[in-house]
Amino acid sequence: MVAWKVAVDLVESIYRLTMRFPEQERFGLTAQIRRAAVSVPSNIAEGAGRIGDREFVRFLGIARGSLSELETQLHIAKRLGYIDDYESVEGLVGRLFGLIGGLIKHTNKRIQE
Repeated sequence: MVAWKVAVDLVESIYRLTMRFPEQERFGLTAQIRRAAVSVPSNIAEGAGRIGDREFVRFLGIARGSLSELETQLHIAKRLGYIDDYESVEGLVGRLFGLIGGLIKHTNKRIQE
């Protein structure tokens, strides 16, 4: 599944990015950003493993919520001067929003049929 793969790519990028954050953020913003990032592919996978499209859509919604949380935390980190190359991560986040949104739309159509 493309959305899951892109989400895992995003997690890898996030871990590399947050390694450069200040040590005092280790249990604060760094941990929150990593947790939100890992939640995205985890919820996509959990939803795909459930029986039924409604459950899948529910978990995709949770993944999208985690992605929104991550996006906010990345904006905060950027404003604090922790992120130099924000555009590359922002591109992955935007792409993933589109992929998850497309999956939700496609699956909801299937539910309606």
